[in-house]
Amino acid sequence: MISLTKDKRMLGYASLDVYSDIFHFVTTRIGGCSEGTYATFNCSPFAGDERVCVRRNQEILFEAMPEKPRELIIPHQTHGTKSLVVDETFLTLSEEDRCTRLEGIDALITREEGCCICVSTADCVPVLLYDRQHQVVAAVHAGWRGTVNFIVGHTLEQMRTVYGTEGSEVVACIGPGISLESFEVGDEVYDTFRLNGFDMSRISYRKTETGKYHIDLWEANRQQLLDFGVPGCQIEVSGICTYIHHDEFFSARRLGIASGRILSGIMKRVTEP
Repeated sequence: MISLTKDKRMLGYASLDVYSDIFHFVTTRIGGCSEGTYATFNCSPFAGDERVCVRRNQEILFEAMPEKPRELIIPHQTHGTKSLVVDETFLTLSEEDRCTRLEGIDALITREEGCCICVSTADCVPVLLYDRQHQVVAAVHAGWRGTVNFIVGHTLEQMRTVYGTEGSEVVACIGPGISLESFEVGDEVYDTFRLNGFDMSRISYRKTETGKYHIDLWEANRQQLLDFGVPGCQIEVSGICTYIHHDEFFSARRLGIASGRILSGIMKRVTEP
């Protein structure tokens, strides 16, 4: 990944950075004002952090952006597979109605300019998508439950239905999350992936010392992208394990559920009139 700020508060992907019509970012733990397990740069309003700290951290995030978004849209994720298209109709809703629509959403899709769509993660895998032809962006939260139920594939299908997205035009980035080495699972999780048709020889192994299975969420999501027709050369995998690098990235397995979240965002830049 590349650093978007000198203090490494925000990282980015080389494969998306070349497109001038979009802006994206991935936050780290560095440079905010939160304390304890939220220290320091937690921008998620759904993790239990103090509201004043979240608000200040979001202000710091805005200040670091080269272009301020018109909207910062963060859904209340529930490890499901529902996606929401952020369109003109959504943007005309009241704040209360928006909150209702964002409840239980784990992926956002938009081509509205200036709308920065985000997902929050801490060991789960954030996936950012960009349809170059139709100028559509998406942000996906892919924990193991979302991954095993094909949330990336479902999001891409939604993009195809609404905007005509084809895999050949998609650039995809799989962000910091828990690695194969660190993601030990029970037999029931392994069996869920197997029964849902995943090639377990590609996404898992059994550790001899413990007898426990490990799952590769990065590869499981990469396979969904390939199945949709996204060329392998257009998929960037960060390769950063949040569990191992918990000093730089939030890890729920290290810190507990009541802890900070990485924010991954993407938006279409506002076209000059």
